[in-house]
Amino acid sequence: MLSIHFIRENKEQVRENLSRRQHAPYLQLFDQLIQDDLEYRKLLQDAEGLRAKRNQLTQQVAKVKDNPIEKQQLVQESKGVGAQIVQTEKRQNELKEKIRSTLMRLPNILEEDVPFGKDDAENVEVKKWGEIKKLDFKPLHHGQIARNIDGVEFERTVKISGTGFFALKGSLALLDMALTRYALDMLMQDGFVPMQPPYMMNRKAYEGVTDLAEFDNQLYKIENENLYLIATSEHPLTAQFMDETLPGSKLPIQLAGISPCFRKEVGKHGLDERGFFRVHQFNKVEQVVICQPNESKTWHERMLQNTEKMMQGLEIPYRVVNVCTGDIGIVAAKKYDIEGYSPREKKYFELMSLSNCTAYQATRLNIKFTNADGSKEYVHTLNATGISNARMLRAILENNQTKEGGILIPKILHPYMYGMTEIPKT
Repeated sequence: MLSIHFIRENKEQVRENLSRRQHAPYLQLFDQLIQDDLEYRKLLQDAEGLRAKRNQLTQQVAKVKDNPIEKQQLVQESKGVGAQIVQTEKRQNELKEKIRSTLMRLPNILEEDVPFGKDDAENVEVKKWGEIKKLDFKPLHHGQIARNIDGVEFERTVKISGTGFFALKGSLALLDMALTRYALDMLMQDGFVPMQPPYMMNRKAYEGVTDLAEFDNQLYKIENENLYLIATSEHPLTAQFMDETLPGSKLPIQLAGISPCFRKEVGKHGLDERGFFRVHQFNKVEQVVICQPNESKTWHERMLQNTEKMMQGLEIPYRVVNVCTGDIGIVAAKKYDIEGYSPREKKYFELMSLSNCTAYQATRLNIKFTNADGSKEYVHTLNATGISNARMLRAILENNQTKEGGILIPKILHPYMYGMTEIPKT
């Protein structure tokens, strides 16, 4: 979230930045916040004045102890002032909570090079890589290919879990694990430390990494428990440092999260969002970096390079887009999406996202670091998909399908597949 001190000192900058998002409720929240903050600060002054007046009355009572009538009048007046203090402090506390609630709902400050746009159709392409293969046969849907190679259970999984779930088996289960090992090996070469986080988080921690008012409908809540299943390992890996002040000498912290992810994915989706695309459970490797503020832009680009390197190793054609103001969400200051090519649809679809969250999450979570001079600042946090296995399986199945109905395994994954180079149709 944005610090109230930052907002007080940069009102017009914040207002202008919010207007770029083209979402009127944000500006309404901001205007109400400014009014509430002015009232809150006035009440602070009023309370201070009332306490000073009460102290003065207390001193006067001591001086007129031999005059019971005057003493009684002063005591009554002091009680009245005390009652005013109680009411003033009550209103202060109400406003303090309201201000914090509003701050938690306001989005991050966007970087200047975030393109202006209404929705994902206006995201700006910044790079394209790979040769699009020309298939001499009609491409199949990835779900059908997975069935062809006997690599998935859809119908039986629906019986036990409902729609939106799947079970991998055989060679396709091995391919899923191969993707995880491949991503980890690459990230470890860049200094990332593998970490398997807990798969559940409490509400306080989750409110630190995202706006639950908007994101809550994507999360699975554990009944009768103050716990949610994680939607991505970025959330626990970042939130674990809540209320800590880290030595600046220990930054940056580089973590490679390995976990299943759980999402409701509310809404109806088309054919190509069934199968492995929009599902309720999938495995993912995530890059997470916690660094000093002057390093976050560099790290954002470096994490993008890591993800591109993975895509190029898998030989999947892709493009990188700079996500526009109307599509970016509230947490990131800047976000890239990497989209893989679908030869069946003849278009690109989202595979990965990479966000520089600057100090937004750190302020919510109260994560700071100590400078060499002893001063303290909020850290910057970043996250980027290493590999989202289910979506990558879709990309591999569609781009590497054979005329016979099987798939060719990307060469870079052969060592992880016990030398297997192809998964044939059964």
